[in-house]
Amino acid sequence: MTMHSATLAINETLQAKKAAGEKVLHLGFGEAGLPVPDDVLSCLQNAAGQNSYGAVVGSMDARAEAAGWFSRRDSPTSAEQIIFAPGSKPLLFALLSVLEGDLVLPTPAWVSYAAQAEMVNKTLLRVPIPSEAGGVPDPDLLEDALKKHLAAGGNPGVLLLTVPDNPTGTVASKECVEAVCAVAEAYGLVVISDEIYAEVCHDGSAPSALHYLPERTVVTSGLSKSMALGGWRIGFARVPANDWGRDLMDALVGVASEIWSSLAAPMQSAAAYVLSDPEPVTKHIERARTLHAKVAKAVYDAFTEAGASCRRPSAGFYLYPDFEPVRDRLEAKDITTSEQLADWLLLNHSVGVLPGSAFGDDERGLHARVATSLLYGDTEQQRWEALQADDPVTLPWIQTSLDHLRSALTALTS
Repeated sequence: MTMHSATLAINETLQAKKAAGEKVLHLGFGEAGLPVPDDVLSCLQNAAGQNSYGAVVGSMDARAEAAGWFSRRDSPTSAEQIIFAPGSKPLLFALLSVLEGDLVLPTPAWVSYAAQAEMVNKTLLRVPIPSEAGGVPDPDLLEDALKKHLAAGGNPGVLLLTVPDNPTGTVASKECVEAVCAVAEAYGLVVISDEIYAEVCHDGSAPSALHYLPERTVVTSGLSKSMALGGWRIGFARVPANDWGRDLMDALVGVASEIWSSLAAPMQSAAAYVLSDPEPVTKHIERARTLHAKVAKAVYDAFTEAGASCRRPSAGFYLYPDFEPVRDRLEAKDITTSEQLADWLLLNHSVGVLPGSAFGDDERGLHARVATSLLYGDTEQQRWEALQADDPVTLPWIQTSLDHLRSALTALTS
């Protein structure tokens, strides 16, 4: 039986601690932590009366705006290539349920990929990520892993990429994505490219598999990270404009029609507005990028100062520190696994992080997935101030959280 999602479970645990009056430091949940801009809120309010069932794929308006959104990002797209859903997670599940073959997954990877593969009885082939960035398998290891998997009777069919990445908060290079796509093409793999963090690169843009394997790449995205609309559950996907893509769309519609029917009509109106890239939205996302980058860098400094090794964050609001360099100090506290590491921080300092084992890493390792976006404030006013501040790290509530973290890490590694 599939277990409760690790990210949702820790969020519920920390919310309960907070409700009980405990001072918690919530670094375990990937919620973007930002308020809703007035223009987006007004759009949803104005659409609240739209209560009719709509087309499974989404309204023509929403699909056309999503197509334009992709086209402005160097991926020419028509409305017929777009399908909407209540979040990108159902789309990922639908794709895994209709695409044939075993799932090839970089490790570590977001917790739900492997869980969804298990739910649809897909065999999982994990391939380690390279040292530079996560979200893609190491190109030097991928082909050998595929050969061994085939020799053992496996049937690799789907490669899932996350660019930018959760859990590492990094962006794979163009060269790495291109190399991985070349291997995928040689072995006849379909690529699912989860690009939900593409709008929140700290500097520049993220490469897309669409530019290297357009005929066999499906892109999933949504508005939960760039616009912090996780609770609105707006996801969308783009399929290729060829016969295979049209057949895939038919299969997705078949699943969607029996599971979620369609994205809520008011949410489609909000999505159409946001995806049209109006100036207030693009400015809001730009401020969000700056906030994510500055706070993630401050948290990165706290972990590296404590002796952990860590890839420098370059997108979103995650870090993936490794405490292997201070293993001897942790073993003195009877901490030898990532789960024990996470438990110690939670029980002794009310600091919530997720163990690397939740993301497929060896449980004997000492990795933790750290989310920084809930440090922006406990109230909407604080979050607005953080978003608009030139130097958000100096805000008193963010400083207090960073002090809490440093104190916990000092205790952990002393």
